[in-house]
Amino acid sequence: MTINKKTGKKEWFRIPPWILVGSVVILGTILVFWTHENLNREKKFVTELMVEKGAALIRSFEAGTRTGMMGMMGMHRGEFRLQRLLMETARQPDIVYLVVTNSNGTILAGNDPRKIGSIHGNHLDLQRISHETKVQWREVHDPDGGHIFEVFRGFLPNRGKFQGYDWSSMCNPSGQTRFQGNRSWRRSADIIFVGLDMKSVEAARKTDTLHSIIMAVILFLIGFVGIFFLFLTQAYRTAKKTLTRVKAFSDSVVENMPIGLLFIDGNGRIVSFNQTAENIMEVSSAEVLGRNDDEVLPHELEALVVQCKSDKRIIEKEIDCPLENGRVVPMDIIVSPLEGDDDTFLGYIVLFRDLSEIHALKSEVERSRRLASLGKLAAGIAHEIRNPLSSIKGFATYFKERYRDVPTDQETADIMIQEVERLNRVIGQLLEFARPVSIEKKPTDIMALIQQSLKLVEGDALQRKIRVELEGPPQGIRVTLDPDRIKQVLLNLYLNALEAMGEGGILAVSVGQKQANMIEIEVRDTGEGISKEDLAHVFDPYFTRKPSGTGLGLAIVHKIMESHGGEVHVESAPGKGTTVKLSFPVEGEQG
Repeated sequence: MTINKKTGKKEWFRIPPWILVGSVVILGTILVFWTHENLNREKKFVTELMVEKGAALIRSFEAGTRTGMMGMMGMHRGEFRLQRLLMETARQPDIVYLVVTNSNGTILAGNDPRKIGSIHGNHLDLQRISHETKVQWREVHDPDGGHIFEVFRGFLPNRGKFQGYDWSSMCNPSGQTRFQGNRSWRRSADIIFVGLDMKSVEAARKTDTLHSIIMAVILFLIGFVGIFFLFLTQAYRTAKKTLTRVKAFSDSVVENMPIGLLFIDGNGRIVSFNQTAENIMEVSSAEVLGRNDDEVLPHELEALVVQCKSDKRIIEKEIDCPLENGRVVPMDIIVSPLEGDDDTFLGYIVLFRDLSEIHALKSEVERSRRLASLGKLAAGIAHEIRNPLSSIKGFATYFKERYRDVPTDQETADIMIQEVERLNRVIGQLLEFARPVSIEKKPTDIMALIQQSLKLVEGDALQRKIRVELEGPPQGIRVTLDPDRIKQVLLNLYLNALEAMGEGGILAVSVGQKQANMIEIEVRDTGEGISKEDLAHVFDPYFTRKPSGTGLGLAIVHKIMESHGGEVHVESAPGKGTTVKLSFPVEGEQG
């Protein structure tokens, strides 16, 4: 298959003109040579046939002459009439004339008595011919405009005991040639000419010529069609092979492209549904192929297809598309009508992309930008607040010592000191959050690190009647990381989980390999869960639903994971517990 550079359209095959011209010239040359040889062969065959026919007539006439002479010898007084025999012989079909001449060309006998004595055989070496026994031939013109095939040779009926007889003695003025037994014997040198009509031969030759030409044209057409068919077959095979490669390539591209694709034909049936579309729509291609689009597609997506059908133009829009399982996926959708090379309508192609990761990335960038600004502000505020806090704590301690005997003042002083310390801890967390996280990585056994971190909350879990479960590979996984920082992250998650469950429940920790170069730690609890509205803000500083919480715990967890080049994701729903996934790259040896 080729592309026409002028029209830009696809062509199934294209044969170069020089190949066709060369094939026609070669085929035409072969057929012209074959026709010429065939005509020459037929002409030679006809000539041999005419020569053989003339020679047979000559031999027949000579035999009749000898027979008549022998019969007359027995009659003694009888008479043999050569002229009558000649005229009877000349009555056969296709014989124009039959004459006997002497070596000078004078007609001694002939089928036309009026020409006896005239000259025949001009432009021939009659002396030589009269002594030859080999048959010769020539074509002569008929006075009527036709052609006569003339066969001639020396006339020798007087072989054996009749040799040397003088035929001139048998000629009389009336044109009747006779043999009289008492004549003298002399050696004669005569020539016999047989003129054969060529009308039937020429008609047959014309028919054969026309037949040969027709056969040549037919063979030329057959050969040309055959050559064209060979080129066509080769072009078809090449086009088919090219189409197969193009189809395989296009199918592979469509199937593996990172954008969802589905194609709706003119009848509204879905005929193509790639793997990315399956992943985004969470439905297999076997469930949708062959079905109508309005039966399968979500209402929001189907509305765009209907709009494209009515507007006859490309529709591009971002929508929140609800799936059958209730999950809402933000999508960037393009719906376009598809036409063939001849402007025939083929259907509609729908391209869509899941924007969930892009939206999450945008939110992450915005949150990082917001946290960076907040961190700078927090660092300045914390510095300014710590100095007055020290003074307040000092005065509270002073009044506590001075009014030792007044219980009310003692209680007031203790409350002031506790609140100052709590405020100081908040400021410390704020400063920790604001300043860059410094980490010291070293090869660490993840399983051993998790076991150590779980021991720190083991007592609190027992007191709350919470069961702790740990799942991971028995051989352990060694990863290069900062164990103190990761222990801080885990401890923060454990405390949040215990507080969310209250009394009773399960705290489960599992370790696994998410990808070839990624380790994932899951911390799951069976607590009250987090609402969808709050889930989007869990990593924001100072966001908390706990009465005594600071709202910096998960923000610090996120910052530590970022410093390790990892990620943290929270999955939760009210009444279904919470799962926190920690993923970070493997930089050390496993084993």
